[in-house]
Amino acid sequence: MIELKSYRDLTVWQKSMDLVVICYQLTSQFPKTEIYGLSSQIQRAAVSIPANIAEGKGRNHLGDYIRHLSMANGSLKELETQRKLAECYIV
Repeated sequence: MIELKSYRDLTVWQKSMDLVVICYQLTSQFPKTEIYGLSSQIQRAAVSIPANIAEGKGRNHLGDYIRHLSMANGSLKELETQRKLAECYIV
């Protein structure tokens, strides 16, 4: 079994960071009228996923870690919903 020294070693954190980059790339294609609306919401939800994973991993209590993973999962569900709403902007 591989010992994890950092949250950066977590595959889920690495993949969620990739997801942030993709979200920023996609929202850059949205109309400028959405810069403070759906674009911002998508970006914030995407950033929240790896941020909560990292914060949870940095806690000294398993319960805190699990709670932060749950928040990251909630942000993922929020992002999925926003993606559905944004489909009309993606060409």
